[in-house]
Amino acid sequence: MTRVLIVDDEPQLLRALRINLAARHYEVTLADDGGSALRQAAQFHPDVVVLDLGLPDIDGVEVVHGLRGWTSVPIIVLSGRAGSQDKIDALDAGADDYVTKPFDIEELLARIRAVTRRASPHETQPAQFRIGERTVDLAAKTVSGDVRLTPTEWRLLELLLRNPGRLISQRQMLAEVWGAGYAKETHYLRQYMAQLRRKLEPDPARPAHLITEPGMGYRFTP
Repeated sequence: MTRVLIVDDEPQLLRALRINLAARHYEVTLADDGGSALRQAAQFHPDVVVLDLGLPDIDGVEVVHGLRGWTSVPIIVLSGRAGSQDKIDALDAGADDYVTKPFDIEELLARIRAVTRRASPHETQPAQFRIGERTVDLAAKTVSGDVRLTPTEWRLLELLLRNPGRLISQRQMLAEVWGAGYAKETHYLRQYMAQLRRKLEPDPARPAHLITEPGMGYRFTP
């Protein structure tokens, strides 16, 4: 049974999430502030943490830092601060994904399933992925239809494909592909993601797989 720690200071939201998740056979524990969240995480050892940023005692970003000091448990940010710098900071601090309030419970459940699948030590990552009509083989570094990718395009694409469903922040992508000194060069990402869409997406103007989360980063949706 998947263990979920939900951290929020809204009692009605905590109650609703507990009922919905328990009905779907998740084991749920609750925390209404940052200090309780850190204690519960140490005692409960959840498989995933759903974390609000606006907590009464410790900012949610600091909770992410605190958790990342000792655990790699997946963290989904649940925030009403859509597009805020706080959310970007949380992703850069180590959060795996975000859902904006008000939210759809089915979307949150899908995000929980996605991050827990990725965290499973028994899951073997596939080498081949489908993007529209194209098959991308990461092991062989080939794309069906004789599509050619540059080394930089391959590094970007592999980062996204190895993390299906996960939001990868702009800063993380720039650091991993170009280096830490390029954290502000977001125009690099726009250029290369546009090239990847032209080569891989059936309709580059309306991408279905290589998705932009405005101001945040990018996501591969299978």
